Amino acid sequence: MLDAQSYTPRLKSLYKDSIKPALKEEFGYKNDMQMPRLDKIVLNIGCGAEAVKDSKKAKSAQDDLSTIAGQRAVITRAKNSIAGFRVREDMPLGAKVTLRGDRMYEFLDRLITIAMPRIRDFRGVSGKSFDGRGNYAMGLKEHIVFPEIDFDKVDEAWGMDIVIATTAKTDAEAKALLKAFNMPFNS
Repeated sequence: MLDAQSYTPRLKSLYKDSIKPALKEEFGYKNDMQMPRLDKIVLNIGCGAEAVKDSKKAKSAQDDLSTIAGQRAVITRAKNSIAGFRVREDMPLGAKVTLRGDRMYEFLDRLITIAMPRIRDFRGVSGKSFDGRGNYAMGLKEHIVFPEIDFDKVDEAWGMDIVIATTAKTDAEAKALLKAFNMPFNS
């Protein structure tokens, strides 16, 4: 059995041992606190029209997202009523979870090494999905690419948003950080 105090995620130790010195050399940082690092990863599943018809869909998405993240997800609710979409205020519409610390590094490791290679017709992720402040956003068409999800027990394949927030000041710094973690950019 692993001792909780002595265990360090693989990507976290990789960051400390080799990525930090490489970034310091590439961008010429004078202080360790200037170096970009991962801040958090936010996962989101929006059920959309399915949740309007059946309120149990949001609960199903919450359970699947909790299984993927290893942390309990919260149900997202509608802020306003929209009559055209048959959405009422406070209606459950999806689920989200924010990962930080060791869980964040573990999830990123599973995303890059296990889930992305399982995506059909995968040719890498877009290198243009940065927001200008060093944060990266991507989407998956199906959440069933994660090995934690039992394909036979899934009632519906949900799309999933993944936002990787970094402390980088520019997109170039953030892209260099994610490339060092072996993020498969196609451009």
